[in-house]
Amino acid sequence: MAPPKNKAGNKKSKDSGDDAGSSKKVKESQFVNVRHILCEKFSKKEEALAAINAGGKFDDIARRFSEDKARQGGSLGWQTKAALEPDFAIKAFAVPISTVNKPVVEQARTIHGHHLIMVEGKK
Repeated sequence: MAPPKNKAGNKKSKDSGDDAGSSKKVKESQFVNVRHILCEKFSKKEEALAAINAGGKFDDIARRFSEDKARQGGSLGWQTKAALEPDFAIKAFAVPISTVNKPVVEQARTIHGHHLIMVEGKK
């Protein structure tokens, strides 16, 4: 006996695996808990990046180099893509989660200057 047809008239069941992947898409993050170091000059951003690469803590380096949010260690808190500059948002949502002690940083350029971006969480 042939298997019963589904609503579309196909003999394959919904669980046949033909559309595997299309129904199991990875959900994209809606928010990022982001920190940044903002420098107007490229050379100052490069100094901050060198300090991070030498093993410095992101929040300490932000207090030393950043021209924005320096008292908060560069923390911008939880942000949506729409709340951020487009280039900054692309980088912030792409960079992997890390900690201030071992930051993984991404670089971006906006109308405000040069940014070093790290993300502490995504949801």
